Amino acid sequence: MASEKEATLLVVPSDAPSIFDKIIKKEIPADIVHEDDKARNGLTRLSKAEEKHRDILGQLLYTIKLVAKQEGLLENGFRLVINDGRRSIKDNVI
Repeated sequence: MASEKEATLLVVPSDAPSIFDKIIKKEIPADIVHEDDKARNGLTRLSKAEEKHRDILGQLLYTIKLVAKQEGLLENGFRLVINDGRRSIKDNVI
């Protein structure tokens, strides 16, 4: 029998707003360290990236570097984690 959390995940459509969409819309409070007006051009998951998303993906990685510098993380290094879908947190690590 599936847990309540697993059952919820099964009924939530994949195009439903993510926690990040809710943060962007200010529906969930967060300490924002960087914000810009770059449109994601329909990109909702890395696994759904297309040729047209190359610019935004490059911009995101460069922005990560800028934020890491701003937060004082460049000297000792930092870890970047990208989840792609509900099972990505503990399964299928690349």
